[in-house]
Amino acid sequence: MAIQHAVLALLARGPSYGYELKGDFEGAVGPQWGPLNIGHLYQILDRLSRDGLVVAARQPQAVKPDRVVYEITPEGRAELERWLAEPSPRAGGFRDDFFLKVTAAARSGSAATVRAVLSNQRGHLLRELRNLDGLRRKADDPVVGLLLAAAGRHVEADLAFVDDAESVLLSDGGTLLATLAATRPASAASGTREAGSSATA
Repeated sequence: MAIQHAVLALLARGPSYGYELKGDFEGAVGPQWGPLNIGHLYQILDRLSRDGLVVAARQPQAVKPDRVVYEITPEGRAELERWLAEPSPRAGGFRDDFFLKVTAAARSGSAATVRAVLSNQRGHLLRELRNLDGLRRKADDPVVGLLLAAAGRHVEADLAFVDDAESVLLSDGGTLLATLAATRPASAASGTREAGSSATA
Protein backbone atom coordinates (compact mmCIF):
# COMPACT_ATOMS: atom_id res chain seq x y z
CA MET A 1 0.00 0.00 0.00
CA ALA A 2 1.69 3.19 -1.23
CA ILE A 3 0.60 5.61 1.54
CA GLN A 4 1.71 3.18 4.25
CA HIS A 5 5.19 3.10 2.74
CA ALA A 6 5.22 6.86 2.18
CA VAL A 7 4.55 7.29 5.92
CA LEU A 8 7.44 4.92 6.68
CA ALA A 9 9.66 7.03 4.41
CA LEU A 10 8.71 10.18 6.33
CA LEU A 11 9.38 8.49 9.67
CA ALA A 12 12.74 7.24 8.40
CA ARG A 13 13.85 10.89 8.64
CA GLY A 14 12.96 11.03 12.33
CA PRO A 15 10.09 10.64 14.85
CA SER A 16 6.90 12.57 14.14
CA TYR A 17 3.23 12.87 15.11
CA GLY A 18 -0.04 12.73 13.16
CA TYR A 19 -0.64 16.30 12.02
CA GLU A 20 3.05 16.86 11.35
CA LEU A 21 3.11 13.73 9.17
CA LYS A 22 -0.02 14.93 7.34
CA GLY A 23 1.64 18.28 6.56
CA ASP A 24 4.91 16.64 5.54
CA PHE A 25 3.12 14.19 3.25
CA GLU A 26 1.06 16.90 1.52
CA GLY A 27 4.14 19.10 1.13
CA ALA A 28 6.16 16.22 -0.32
CA VAL A 29 3.64 15.04 -2.93
CA GLY A 30 2.24 18.44 -3.95
CA PRO A 31 -1.29 19.48 -4.93
CA GLN A 32 -1.97 16.71 -7.47
CA TRP A 33 -2.50 14.02 -4.80
CA GLY A 34 -4.97 16.04 -2.74
CA PRO A 35 -5.22 16.37 1.06
CA LEU A 36 -4.54 13.33 3.24
CA ASN A 37 -7.46 12.50 5.54
CA ILE A 38 -6.18 12.62 9.13
CA GLY A 39 -8.49 9.78 10.22
CA HIS A 40 -7.13 7.57 7.46
CA LEU A 41 -3.58 8.51 8.45
CA TYR A 42 -4.21 7.41 12.05
CA GLN A 43 -5.61 4.10 10.78
CA ILE A 44 -2.38 3.61 8.80
CA LEU A 45 -0.28 4.47 11.86
CA ASP A 46 -2.29 1.99 13.99
CA ARG A 47 -1.72 -0.72 11.39
CA LEU A 48 1.99 0.04 11.20
CA SER A 49 2.15 -0.16 15.01
CA ARG A 50 0.33 -3.52 15.07
CA ASP A 51 2.71 -4.85 12.41
CA GLY A 52 5.75 -3.76 14.45
CA LEU A 53 6.94 -1.34 11.76
CA VAL A 54 6.62 1.72 14.01
CA VAL A 55 6.42 2.30 17.77
CA ALA A 56 4.26 4.94 19.43
CA ALA A 57 5.06 6.90 22.60
CA ARG A 58 2.97 9.49 24.44
CA GLN A 59 4.64 12.86 24.79
CA PRO A 60 3.15 15.15 27.48
CA GLN A 61 2.40 18.78 26.56
CA ALA A 62 1.97 21.71 28.94
CA VAL A 63 -1.44 22.91 27.73
CA LYS A 64 -2.70 20.52 25.05
CA PRO A 65 -3.47 16.80 25.47
CA ASP A 66 -0.58 14.34 25.24
CA ARG A 67 0.89 13.98 21.76
CA VAL A 68 1.49 10.50 20.30
CA VAL A 69 4.88 10.42 18.58
CA TYR A 70 5.69 7.63 16.11
CA GLU A 71 9.14 6.24 15.36
CA ILE A 72 10.16 3.73 12.69
CA THR A 73 11.56 0.38 13.89
CA PRO A 74 14.35 -1.68 12.29
CA GLU A 75 11.60 -3.89 10.82
CA GLY A 76 9.97 -0.76 9.40
CA ARG A 77 13.25 0.30 7.75
CA ALA A 78 13.64 -3.19 6.27
CA GLU A 79 10.07 -3.05 4.88
CA LEU A 80 10.72 0.41 3.42
CA GLU A 81 13.90 -0.83 1.73
CA ARG A 82 12.05 -3.88 0.34
CA TRP A 83 9.29 -1.66 -1.09
CA LEU A 84 11.76 0.78 -2.67
CA ALA A 85 13.69 -2.08 -4.29
CA GLU A 86 10.73 -3.61 -6.15
CA PRO A 87 8.92 -2.29 -9.27
CA SER A 88 5.38 -0.90 -9.01
CA PRO A 89 2.98 -2.88 -11.24
CA ARG A 90 -0.35 -1.37 -12.17
CA ALA A 91 -3.50 -2.92 -10.69
CA GLY A 92 -5.02 -5.63 -12.87
CA GLY A 93 -7.56 -4.67 -15.51
CA PHE A 94 -8.50 -1.25 -16.84
CA ARG A 95 -11.38 0.11 -14.80
CA ASP A 96 -12.12 3.65 -15.87
CA ASP A 97 -15.36 5.66 -15.82
CA PHE A 98 -14.66 7.30 -19.18
CA PHE A 99 -14.02 3.93 -20.85
CA LEU A 100 -17.48 2.80 -19.67
CA LYS A 101 -18.98 6.01 -21.15
CA VAL A 102 -17.31 5.31 -24.49
CA THR A 103 -18.63 1.73 -24.37
CA ALA A 104 -22.18 2.91 -23.63
CA ALA A 105 -22.06 5.66 -26.27
CA ALA A 106 -20.65 3.31 -28.94
CA ARG A 107 -23.33 0.67 -28.32
CA SER A 108 -26.07 3.32 -28.47
CA GLY A 109 -25.39 3.46 -32.22
CA SER A 110 -25.59 7.27 -32.19
CA ALA A 111 -22.68 9.14 -33.77
CA ALA A 112 -23.92 12.36 -32.13
CA THR A 113 -23.76 10.74 -28.68
CA VAL A 114 -20.24 9.40 -29.30
CA ARG A 115 -19.11 12.78 -30.64
CA ALA A 116 -20.54 14.61 -27.60
CA VAL A 117 -18.94 12.19 -25.10
CA LEU A 118 -15.53 12.47 -26.79
CA SER A 119 -15.76 16.25 -27.21
CA ASN A 120 -16.73 16.80 -23.55
CA GLN A 121 -13.87 14.61 -22.37
CA ARG A 122 -11.34 16.27 -24.68
CA GLY A 123 -12.33 19.71 -23.36
CA HIS A 124 -12.05 18.52 -19.76
CA LEU A 125 -8.62 16.94 -20.36
CA LEU A 126 -7.26 20.04 -22.11
CA ARG A 127 -8.35 22.20 -19.15
CA GLU A 128 -6.73 19.72 -16.75
CA LEU A 129 -3.52 19.77 -18.79
CA ARG A 130 -3.40 23.60 -18.69
CA ASN A 131 -4.00 23.53 -14.92
CA LEU A 132 -1.22 20.97 -14.36
CA ASP A 133 1.16 22.97 -16.53
CA GLY A 134 0.44 26.09 -14.48
CA LEU A 135 0.99 24.24 -11.20
CA ARG A 136 4.22 22.71 -12.52
CA ARG A 137 5.60 26.12 -13.51
CA LYS A 138 4.90 27.43 -9.99
CA ALA A 139 6.28 24.38 -8.13
CA ASP A 140 9.40 25.18 -6.12
CA ASP A 141 10.09 21.56 -5.17
CA PRO A 142 11.68 19.65 -8.09
CA VAL A 143 10.09 16.35 -6.97
CA VAL A 144 6.62 17.94 -6.92
CA GLY A 145 7.41 19.29 -10.40
CA LEU A 146 8.22 15.75 -11.54
CA LEU A 147 4.96 14.40 -10.09
CA LEU A 148 2.97 17.13 -11.86
CA ALA A 149 4.79 16.37 -15.11
CA ALA A 150 3.91 12.67 -14.67
CA ALA A 151 0.27 13.60 -14.12
CA GLY A 152 0.42 15.65 -17.33
CA ARG A 153 1.75 12.65 -19.24
CA HIS A 154 -1.20 10.59 -18.01
CA VAL A 155 -3.59 13.29 -19.26
CA GLU A 156 -1.78 13.31 -22.64
CA ALA A 157 -2.26 9.53 -22.84
CA ASP A 158 -5.98 9.99 -22.09
CA LEU A 159 -6.16 12.59 -24.88
CA ALA A 160 -4.53 10.08 -27.25
CA PHE A 161 -7.21 7.55 -26.28
CA VAL A 162 -9.93 10.11 -27.12
CA ASP A 163 -8.30 10.56 -30.55
CA ASP A 164 -8.11 6.77 -31.02
CA ALA A 165 -11.77 6.34 -30.07
CA GLU A 166 -12.80 9.09 -32.50
CA SER A 167 -10.77 7.50 -35.29
CA VAL A 168 -12.16 4.00 -34.73
CA LEU A 169 -15.80 4.85 -33.99
CA LEU A 170 -16.53 7.85 -36.23
CA SER A 171 -14.43 7.38 -39.37
CA ASP A 172 -16.76 5.13 -41.41
CA GLY A 173 -19.94 7.18 -41.46
CA GLY A 174 -21.72 5.19 -38.74
CA THR A 175 -21.41 1.63 -40.08
CA LEU A 176 -19.46 0.33 -37.09
CA LEU A 177 -21.78 2.07 -34.60
CA ALA A 178 -24.82 0.50 -36.27
CA THR A 179 -23.19 -2.93 -36.03
CA LEU A 180 -22.32 -2.43 -32.37
CA ALA A 181 -25.86 -1.28 -31.57
CA ALA A 182 -27.37 -4.33 -33.28
CA THR A 183 -25.01 -6.90 -31.77
CA ARG A 184 -25.18 -8.20 -28.23
CA PRO A 185 -21.66 -8.33 -26.76
CA ALA A 186 -20.42 -11.83 -25.93
CA SER A 187 -19.61 -12.28 -22.25
CA ALA A 188 -16.25 -13.66 -21.28
CA ALA A 189 -17.96 -16.17 -18.97
CA SER A 190 -20.22 -17.57 -21.72
CA GLY A 191 -17.27 -17.75 -24.10
CA THR A 192 -15.40 -19.81 -21.53
CA ARG A 193 -18.39 -22.11 -21.02
CA GLU A 194 -18.79 -22.58 -24.79
CA ALA A 195 -15.12 -23.37 -25.20
CA GLY A 196 -15.35 -25.89 -22.35
CA SER A 197 -18.45 -27.60 -23.72
CA SER A 198 -16.99 -27.87 -27.23
CA ALA A 199 -13.84 -29.39 -25.75
CA THR A 200 -15.86 -32.06 -23.96
CA ALA A 201 -18.19 -32.76 -26.91
